[in-house]
Amino acid sequence: MEAPSPEGAPQGGSSHGGLFSSLRGLLATLLATGRTRLELLQVELEEEKLRLAGIGVLAVAAVFFLALAILVLTFFVILLFWDTHRVMATGLIALVYLIAGLCCALAARSRAKSKSTLFAASLAQLDADRKRLSQSD
Repeated sequence: MEAPSPEGAPQGGSSHGGLFSSLRGLLATLLATGRTRLELLQVELEEEKLRLAGIGVLAVAAVFFLALAILVLTFFVILLFWDTHRVMATGLIALVYLIAGLCCALAARSRAKSKSTLFAASLAQLDADRKRLSQSD
């Protein structure tokens, strides 16, 4: 029969069990943290999708009504100058449309080149996690 070991002394294979238990706990914590970060990413994607859908609906409605207004205004101006300067009025209106189209194209190109803020919260949280982990070492 074995003599009882003093308190705190590891018995048989209990040190391996404690090590594996600690590793399992660490892995579970890492997985839970990773899952939380992925859920945050999912929420950000869903918010961005809803934001873009709302913008898309409003943009389509705006384009439709603005196009309709421009069409009616064009006919109004041409009819207004029908007897005197209909060709010049039509040419000036076409020039205004060309300038407006170029301005919109330049604005779209500028926005396309600007940096997106998508995933900013996820990246900030991952940076904070990394800093917290590096400080504990």
